[in-house]
Amino acid sequence: MGELVYQVHVSLDGCVEGPRGEFDWAPMGPELAVHSETLTGRSAVLAYGRRVWEMMAGYWPTAEALDDPHGRGFAPVWLDMPKVVFSRTLAEAAWNTRVLNGDLAEEVAALKAAHEKDILLIGGATLPAELSRLGLIDEYQVFVHPVVLGGDRRPFAADAERFELELVESRVFDGRAVLLRYRRSAG
Repeated sequence: MGELVYQVHVSLDGCVEGPRGEFDWAPMGPELAVHSETLTGRSAVLAYGRRVWEMMAGYWPTAEALDDPHGRGFAPVWLDMPKVVFSRTLAEAAWNTRVLNGDLAEEVAALKAAHEKDILLIGGATLPAELSRLGLIDEYQVFVHPVVLGGDRRPFAADAERFELELVESRVFDGRAVLLRYRRSAG
């Protein structure tokens, strides 16, 4: 059975995007790119909320034309990879993507049961906050970047109930980003 792994890039002040929605502050250096590609390779499905899905769908289909080695290499992987987007407003999605709009706990349970490999939830704030509240995220991979954004979109809701995590790894990538990898505590 697969696990739900949440991968998120945050600023030092805990934001997932800048005050105007910008995401130009989390550069993908070579070490971080390799880690991201490895994480994707051990996943069966990429999962998104609607906002992040729309950002990704607007970027990856044309990334092969960019002057960025990670973008050129990862774009075909992203296009071919099975994806799901959790949304109550999106009717359909392209690029090998299914829209899931049923009960969140039931949809996640079905995804986990259907796959031996992990389900990789990428970025966002609203969907991960709800999944955390329901206790459905098995692993958190939080990448802290050396920037203060001052925004208000964070991966955990302001009214989130307390839950304990267990640190299983910490690592520095490209002399900039720090990975804090946690698993949900059993207790």
